[in-house]
Amino acid sequence: MKKFVIAFLLIANSFLVAQEKIYFAKIEGDIDLGLAPYIRRVVEEAEKNFAQAILFKINTFGGRVDAATQIKDAILNSKVRTIAFVDKRAISAGALITLSCEKIVMVPGASIGASTVVDQAGQKQSEKYQSYMRSEMRATAEKNKRRTDIAQGMVDETIVVPDLQDDSTKLITLTSEEALKFGIADTILSSIAEVERFFNYEDADIITIDSNWAEDVVRFLNNPIISSLLIMLGLIGLYTEIKTPGWGLPGTLGVISLALFFGTGYILELASILEILLFIIGFILLLIEIFVIPGFGVFGISGIVLMIGSLFLGLLSDFDLIDWDIISFAIIQLAATFVATGVIIFVLLKFLPKSDMFNKLILKEQVAEKSGYASKPTIEHLIGLEGKALTDLRPSGSALIDGKRIDVVTEGDYISNGSKIIVKSVEGSKVVVDLKT
Repeated sequence: MKKFVIAFLLIANSFLVAQEKIYFAKIEGDIDLGLAPYIRRVVEEAEKNFAQAILFKINTFGGRVDAATQIKDAILNSKVRTIAFVDKRAISAGALITLSCEKIVMVPGASIGASTVVDQAGQKQSEKYQSYMRSEMRATAEKNKRRTDIAQGMVDETIVVPDLQDDSTKLITLTSEEALKFGIADTILSSIAEVERFFNYEDADIITIDSNWAEDVVRFLNNPIISSLLIMLGLIGLYTEIKTPGWGLPGTLGVISLALFFGTGYILELASILEILLFIIGFILLLIEIFVIPGFGVFGISGIVLMIGSLFLGLLSDFDLIDWDIISFAIIQLAATFVATGVIIFVLLKFLPKSDMFNKLILKEQVAEKSGYASKPTIEHLIGLEGKALTDLRPSGSALIDGKRIDVVTEGDYISNGSKIIVKSVEGSKVVVDLKT
């Protein structure tokens, strides 16, 4: 019986050893908000599948502090052992992420540090942001029992570490040998295989987790150029639907574009339900102003303010400290988007109705009137005649011209009921009018 129990334990032990799993993920290039969902997924899958460790290969010059903070939180909260393998460098935000791992391995000749918060021009930010970053680095180093003075010295050059530097003019950036000497790194190894042997994981299954298509799409949509295009398409689509009867392709495209913009922001913690609700409420107020209340007043102004505000907030994260660099970039991005949107709408209103492509969509008289098969009586004689709007023109409606009630359309402008108008052109069966000045 004793031999049977021993044999059973040996078999069970070999089975458990064979089931050991090590998850492998890469943190490379710029640290952006699109990287955070990928790291969170890696941690969740490793926990779900009872992995023995997660090995992060790190090689980065840094990036956004808010993104690094999200990644740091995910790693610190991991129930699975985390190992950082610094391949070449972990600079700035990369140093914070590296310190969040339980174990740190560096390749020969690698470096870690230089974590001062700077703007996009490389200029050092105010003490407010340096203080926040110092506390993040200090707390993270403290959590994993590493030297807090060195971690803070990576952010603030005024912090002097006596056994490492002799003045307060330089930030701390450690080489692999220095990091090992001062307890920031646990060892120096040259390859992933050496890391596996060092931690006794050479028999474990290495499961490489790459970003999936959804995460890649989210990172792509978060690109400032793409997010600006989404806002532009959304606004143009909604504007087109307001100015034309019924619901069609432009409106659908606009809704999809805005859904992608806010959806991406929600996933990346840039936008919340509040921003989405603000935009919807603002759009509803604008519709009320256009179709229910004549003129332009409180509802319209409030609607526009809410829509602009929601789009602006959708470009900012819920990060504790939003620096002026991020705010100014969001302002410039949104302003440029509005200008481009206005130019495109102007071009559509002024030139598209007169283009050959657009004219193909309009019923025109293709058969000579003298043949007796004219599709409708000619109305070119209305050009230049004056009349009065019988209904609000938004942009279509009815007008009294030459003693007859005629369906008319403006070039996109709103004309209130009772206003004097003049016929500018006739395009097939469409009578285009403008406000008489």
